[in-house]
Amino acid sequence: MRRRRTAGAALAALALAGGLLTASATTAAAGPGAGDARAEVSAESYTWKNVRIDGGGFVPGIVFNRSEKDLVYARTDIGGAYRWDQADREWIPLLDSVGWDKWGHTGVASLATDPVDPDNVYVAVGNYTNDWDPDNGAVMRSSDRGATWRTTELPFKLGGNMPGRGMGERLAVDPNDNRVLYLGAPSGHGLWRSTDAGATWSQVAGFPNPGTYVPDPTSDNSYLTDEVGVVWVVFDERTGSPGKRTQTVYVGVADKEESVYRSTDGGATWEAVPGQPTGYLPHKGVLDTAGGHLYIATSDTGGPYDGAKGQVWRYDTGSGTWTDISPVPEADTYFGYSGLTVDRQNPGTVMVTGYSSWWPDTQIFRSTDSGGSWTRAWEYSSYPNRSDRFTMDVSSVPWLTFGGSPAPPETAPKLGWMTESLEIDPFDSDRMMYGTGATIYGTEELTAWDRDEDFTITPMVKGLEETAVNDLISPPSGAPLLSGLLDIGGFRHTDLDRVPELMYQSPYMGSVSSLDYAEGSPDTVVRVGSSDTGRNIAFSTDNGANWFAGGSQPAGVTGGGTVAAAADASGFVWSPEGAGVHRTTGHGNSWTASRGIPAGARVEADRVDPDVFYGFSGGTFYVSTDGGATFTASGAAGLPTGGSVRFKAVPGRQGHVWLAGGSGDAYGLWRSTDGGRSFARVDGVEEADTIGFGKAAPGASYQALYTSAKIGGVRGIYRSDDAGGSWVRINDDARQWGWTGADITGDPRVYGRVYVGTNGRGILRGDTAGTTDPGDPTDPPGPGPSGCAVTYRVTNQWQGGFQADVTVRNTGTAALDGWKADWSFADGQRVNQMWNASFTQSGDKVTASSAGWNARLEPGASAAFGFTGSWSEANGAPEAFRVNGAACTTG
Repeated sequence: MRRRRTAGAALAALALAGGLLTASATTAAAGPGAGDARAEVSAESYTWKNVRIDGGGFVPGIVFNRSEKDLVYARTDIGGAYRWDQADREWIPLLDSVGWDKWGHTGVASLATDPVDPDNVYVAVGNYTNDWDPDNGAVMRSSDRGATWRTTELPFKLGGNMPGRGMGERLAVDPNDNRVLYLGAPSGHGLWRSTDAGATWSQVAGFPNPGTYVPDPTSDNSYLTDEVGVVWVVFDERTGSPGKRTQTVYVGVADKEESVYRSTDGGATWEAVPGQPTGYLPHKGVLDTAGGHLYIATSDTGGPYDGAKGQVWRYDTGSGTWTDISPVPEADTYFGYSGLTVDRQNPGTVMVTGYSSWWPDTQIFRSTDSGGSWTRAWEYSSYPNRSDRFTMDVSSVPWLTFGGSPAPPETAPKLGWMTESLEIDPFDSDRMMYGTGATIYGTEELTAWDRDEDFTITPMVKGLEETAVNDLISPPSGAPLLSGLLDIGGFRHTDLDRVPELMYQSPYMGSVSSLDYAEGSPDTVVRVGSSDTGRNIAFSTDNGANWFAGGSQPAGVTGGGTVAAAADASGFVWSPEGAGVHRTTGHGNSWTASRGIPAGARVEADRVDPDVFYGFSGGTFYVSTDGGATFTASGAAGLPTGGSVRFKAVPGRQGHVWLAGGSGDAYGLWRSTDGGRSFARVDGVEEADTIGFGKAAPGASYQALYTSAKIGGVRGIYRSDDAGGSWVRINDDARQWGWTGADITGDPRVYGRVYVGTNGRGILRGDTAGTTDPGDPTDPPGPGPSGCAVTYRVTNQWQGGFQADVTVRNTGTAALDGWKADWSFADGQRVNQMWNASFTQSGDKVTASSAGWNARLEPGASAAFGFTGSWSEANGAPEAFRVNGAACTTG
């Protein structure tokens, strides 16, 4: 289930000054008792791009422009808006300029593209309608397709991440007079209109129904008690002419008794459309002007997660007749309808989704006779077996399988879930895109459906990065980055420019809240998080390539919390949700409660002394010198008592700790060089929320520091090469990404490289102009072999699955300092999990890379690894293998 963080509770309303900094800041202490040093703040040019994951979040809206081919936009619930680049077949982010002080404007409640002037695009922004978001919503308008924006603040809030966010579109441009726009508002604020192309807005005084449906009126959670409001606006373009306002406008509201309204005089007066159906909410309304039909997709709830009943209706705008055209009889539904679209090239072709059909899969329906009859994307041949009209190819985003091998009728990957937006390209009947809770899927073979021919559905999501980040670690060896994410767990990123094969497994955790590695033994990694199976901690001994659940966990654990690994991997300290702080000296086979530290404290490890762990809670810093068995308050004064606080210990510097966070006057950055006994505030850093360390600058002895902070009055991402004495802003006003307070870390192997966690824009990777990239750390550094041999053996096989063992032998005369074995599966098999090596798979090709401990192969030496996989028609052995690019003998 797609649930997003409510960051507002941890954020203050912060002022942001624009422009790059060249002014000086106040002094910053180099260390306790070190005196003041002038903290100069300057700007440096950086190159920014995402660490590729591709997708990872809910896409509630896809909007095609009706007058220009290939002009397509997508909106996300917390991660901004995107424009499709047909040439590169990827999405371009449009709202990265949204800054910290308006973080809620990364939530897009609706989007409209101008059918008269395609250069114009509008977004209605705001994350929450309750007090989680301190700011009102806004309408942002662009005359250059989202390259730059102007903003009009609204007198009410909008909810891009509220219930009902998949309904819509709430925002619409008059196709005859593009100076006129309408916006449906939540929270009882009714219908709004602009007559100057979005510059100013006023409420439509005569509109009779604000849409009073509430998801749960009995709840004490304000997220569930707000009125969903006015949810879509549709123009009948036949009732206007170029430059003259459209006269007939239909509006859908969240009301189960009267949900569809109409004006026939350009919005002056309104009435409920006579004879309309009742009992459901109108998720979507689409007008097929060629046929004169208004289609309505309905559900019993506002979605996007829920919905157990629904109907689809057709309204004949000429005769005024309503007809129930539901693909499934109401009594047989267990889902609501949404994802409504019509084929503009073929009047009478309409599609709709069963958006809330979670099990066994979402459903997509298609009609070519205006809803008189329907066919399904899949149906049962003989339960539980399915007959699918489509083939799913997720080789470009292989993690979309979620590592599953479910029993029929479920499949992996799924056709989708939360499919609230499905659109047929108005210029191309073969192209369809639809949003899910994890990606955008699509096809360019859609009309094969009508010929009863198989068509392929693939991810169409490259460039759209929507993950919300909890934690990031960059070990000194192995993969350059490991991530902890909401909703999809996290990944081992062996290649920052490639989509990872699979999120962490064994066990899978839907949200990973914290990761750590042992500084002196970086192949040892630990992660904690939330899991439906109740397994909330996992360990890896090969740098995160393979995992196993902790042998046990403390009683009462309900969530991940934070975790820390001893510098030599001898033990771990865990502060989980639902239980107090505990320690283990193994891999969780037994746990002992830590003494002297409160439940819920944040924990970290010293990066040098394996006996030393640190904790923080409520303004008090705690220290353990016995491996986490007991903690003692350090007595350090002046630390923040409120707000969110994060701290980290410096690699290679025993007792060096930096702490960021707070609220009010105690909101900034602090440093300790004596193991937390005392802290000095770093002057000149007015506010800081994260702290991270990376490789030292050339000629410097101290690690580079990175922070998301306000310095010199300007919010930004900053780096210091002199232990906080001076700072350089490394982002700019065009690259702010809203809220960046989750985590930040430098790369210990690449000076200047930084990884920034966002709340909905994924992981940003920044590099200086002079960055020297050491390349893929899994690339073998040594020479290729002059000879190699590979044995491949299937050791177990069952219906749809198998286990295989592979041995790589160096038959040459030179040692291998790292190896990669690759092969192709002729029968389309897929690798699910691998041990003693890491793997990637693209289509039929598999590449297995050595782990840190088995990377070196002397002449005559061998390394063995194994994996589990899936198969369908056959499971033949690969015919050829290569190691480091050289062909090997087999047998």
